[in-house]
Amino acid sequence: MRTPLPLFAPGFAHTLAVALTVTGLFGLPAKAQETPEPPAQNWSFNGIFGIPNLEAAQRGFQVYSEVCSNCHAMHQLHYRDLTGLGLTEEQVKAIASTFTVPQGLDDSGQPKEGPATPANQFRSPFANEKAARAALNGAYPPDLSLIVNARPDGANYVYGLLTGYAEPPAGFAMQEGMNYDKYFPGHQIAMPQPLQDGRVAYTDGTPTTTDQEARDVVTFLYWASNPETAERKAMGVRIILFLILLTGVTYAVKRKVGCSLGSRPPLSL
Repeated sequence: MRTPLPLFAPGFAHTLAVALTVTGLFGLPAKAQETPEPPAQNWSFNGIFGIPNLEAAQRGFQVYSEVCSNCHAMHQLHYRDLTGLGLTEEQVKAIASTFTVPQGLDDSGQPKEGPATPANQFRSPFANEKAARAALNGAYPPDLSLIVNARPDGANYVYGLLTGYAEPPAGFAMQEGMNYDKYFPGHQIAMPQPLQDGRVAYTDGTPTTTDQEARDVVTFLYWASNPETAERKAMGVRIILFLILLTGVTYAVKRKVGCSLGSRPPLSL
């Protein structure tokens, strides 16, 4: 199993959920404010037996690491949770050790930092909310740990948001500093397009198109929101198989009892 690339690639200032905090439009015609539903995608985790594709989720972790993590925390995840993506404990230790995290106070009472361990939470890009707002022009990017579950039709919504950037239609009045997105409510979004062809460099040979990057990071975010999916659905399959077996045994016993009763001679009066 390969080790994802280190987190925090430089140079990217705004990512996914900055968009979720942006204001709506004023004075635009009603038609301009209509937001189409994001197109439904065929996800590996769709359906009662579907589970996240772990190879895609690992690539999505790389996308999160190199792009989204510059603005968005995932406080619900610890580095040890990455074993759920199929990474070994040694790989997880190597990933965690590339980060420095707060480790209390030194002998002089000053805050100190040191290498993270698998037991640490994912490192936050900002020390606190005020620091985040100061760096992002007042916007506060939400935590992405549960973002797929927090938005209606979450997987398709996030995918649509990431791939919905386009030139605004003729006559559409854009506010200063905003970007047009087909699937964002009001169509005006503060963050620049986060994903582009070649934004990351996959080591497994998968093409790094915008569409592929978006699919992979959505798969990772779905896994982060639902880390128990594979276990839960496997349990469901076992229950269904047990019920089928129980139904078959019950039917066989019923036929056996029925045949036994039918073979008895009639009672004489």
